[in-house]
Amino acid sequence: QVQLVESGGGLVQPGGSLRLSCVGSGFTFEKYHLAWYRQVPGKQREFVAIISTTGRDINYSNAVKGRFTISRDNTESTVYLQMNNLTSEDTAVYYCNAGTDYGRGTQVTVSS
Repeated sequence: QVQLVESGGGLVQPGGSLRLSCVGSGFTFEKYHLAWYRQVPGKQREFVAIISTTGRDINYSNAVKGRFTISRDNTESTVYLQMNNLTSEDTAVYYCNAGTDYGRGTQVTVSS
């Protein structure tokens, strides 16, 4: 079955950086657009970024544009999210998405 496993979250100070990874299995990874979402308790899951199958087309939410970079390595079945200049507003659980499937998420906490 489809598995998406996120990693790389943690506690970081404002202005810091983190790199999230998500390894996919159980499906043809290179045929799927891949996305990152995030969710804060009590709020709806929010779109962060999406990357096309080849990596040629990328889109970001306005909230992260210019600070986050999504990329993928189809040979490793992995999608990444490089997050720079983090603020407290970025604190959330981050989820990897492929089609209708999501991983279990990784917690990102931005705090001094």
